[in-house]
Amino acid sequence: QLQLVESGGGLVQPGGSLRLSCAASGFTFNYYVIGWFRQAPGKEREGVSCISSSDGSTYYADSVKGRFTISRDNAKNTGYLQMNSLKPEDTAVYYCAAVPLGVGCFVDPLEYDYWGQGTQVTVSS
Repeated sequence: QLQLVESGGGLVQPGGSLRLSCAASGFTFNYYVIGWFRQAPGKEREGVSCISSSDGSTYYADSVKGRFTISRDNAKNTGYLQMNSLKPEDTAVYYCAAVPLGVGCFVDPLEYDYWGQGTQVTVSS
C-alpha cells in the first residue's frame, strides 16, 4: 500500500528553521516526482516546491525561493524540505505528494496521485 508520511512540523519563531520529512513506502520512490504543498486556513492549496525523479531539477514558488531547499534521498525513500528564515505567512499545513514522472517536475496539485496527511507549521513569536 502506497503511503506518504510527513514529519518535522511545529512551532517556530520568525527567522527560525524547520526541516520537513516525507517518508514513502509501497512504491518505487525513485520513479516519482515529489512535491511539497501548503494550505493556510481559508486559502487554496499552494504549490511550494518539487523535485524530479531523475534529472535533479527543482522548482520553487517565488514566495519561498532563496529560503527553502527541497531534496530527496532515494536510498531512504525520503524527501525533505529545509525551511529557513521562516515568516509568519509561511504558517500552514504542509503536505508532500508524489506522482510518477520521468523528467522535470511541476506543482499543480491536480496532477499528483498520492498525498500525505500533512504536518502543521506555525511561525509565530
